[in-house]
Amino acid sequence: MTVPTPHRGAAGRRAAARPASAGPSVGVAQAMAKASPARMAAFEVLRLVADGKGHSDELLHGARTAGLSAEDRNLATALVMGVLRWQIALDARIGALLARPGQRLAEPVAIALRMGTFQLLHMDRIPDHAALSESVELCKAAGEEHAAGMVNAVLRKVVASRTASRKLPEAESVPQFAERLAHPAWLVERWVRAYGREVAVAICEYGQREPEPGRMFPADAEVAAEDTVVMDDGSRLVAEIAAAAMPSVEGRAARVWDCCAAPGGKTLVLAKRLAAAEILASDVSARRIAQTAARLRRYAFAAKAKTAVMDSTTAVSGHELFDLVLCDVPCSGTGTLARNPEIRHRLRPEEFVRQAARQGAILRGALGRLAPGGRIVYATCSLEAEENERVVEAVAAEMGMRRVPVGPMIERLAESGALGREVGAMLRETAMRNGALRTLPGVHPCDGFFAVVLERG
Repeated sequence: MTVPTPHRGAAGRRAAARPASAGPSVGVAQAMAKASPARMAAFEVLRLVADGKGHSDELLHGARTAGLSAEDRNLATALVMGVLRWQIALDARIGALLARPGQRLAEPVAIALRMGTFQLLHMDRIPDHAALSESVELCKAAGEEHAAGMVNAVLRKVVASRTASRKLPEAESVPQFAERLAHPAWLVERWVRAYGREVAVAICEYGQREPEPGRMFPADAEVAAEDTVVMDDGSRLVAEIAAAAMPSVEGRAARVWDCCAAPGGKTLVLAKRLAAAEILASDVSARRIAQTAARLRRYAFAAKAKTAVMDSTTAVSGHELFDLVLCDVPCSGTGTLARNPEIRHRLRPEEFVRQAARQGAILRGALGRLAPGGRIVYATCSLEAEENERVVEAVAAEMGMRRVPVGPMIERLAESGALGREVGAMLRETAMRNGALRTLPGVHPCDGFFAVVLERG
């Protein structure tokens, strides 16, 4: 079944015709009262994500979960993230059980079915009756009473078919394992071409797991307890490489620019490692840089770091020059699908070209502010060559930059104790490509990141 296209059935049209001042109908109000707070919150978050009105992480930390107990908040989070991770496989399972396979469903109906199916297939502690009955109530609460019987019937079929053995084909095709592991086939086919089938499967399997706490950095090397929780090891590694890339500066304090700094985790690493440096953290978003500034103020070692609202693409040569620039650019995020599962549902192939144009502009702007002998670390959390190697190759050739191998920096991090020795050896052996860092989810114990170091002569 393709992802259901939102449309309104007769009952949905009738619900829309009610004036807002009238409030919900009796049936809708009763259904809302019967649905548990956690499931209702998860349902509302999933509807907003489907409508493109918010990111799951922000919504799960917003008003819709603020009044929930800790237990209910955990359930709502598990439901939202689980449904988003498994949505492609859930839709395929549901589609095969519809009276008319592949029929279009109103989005609220599809979400209720996904939530129920996810609980039945992936949450052993949820009683079947709770998953069934509350999914029906969620459908009614959305004004889709006409579809309640269908939702109940399909979920009963899910229960009945759950125990049936589902043998994998002897020769599973790329579209087949992409659907089984709930990733878009077109994206998985790209990974097969770029990294091989075995690695593509590992990437998909990693994308279906909840992110684990960091395992690459020794406990005594933690920058701040809060940030080791919220900062993926791959992101932390990029920041550590940037600090290790600092060129020698004599007679003055080194000047460092984190030019796409929000939410500030990498800036904190730079401030901790380069205590004597003058650090500027900037971002194009005033709201996000304000949040970054508030975060930096919580740490004494980051007290000297300054923040600014700045568009790196319009940086002008001749202004203040920097000895080190961290250019961790916005990207498609295909290396972070375990952490950001909804990316797979909105991403389209043409996005890579659009992202690459913006990334090239940011890198050119950052290079325009790089001092002679200075170094820039260009990084993304994308697995796609268009956003990584091709951007770097084009801009470096255009602006006369030379590459500095990342491998020796990884070795110094391991020798200093900032990175585990075994992890350092593993990264040098498996994560280096033409002198650049390339971590792969499922191959390395972190999200997928790319980082390259460039130097101005």
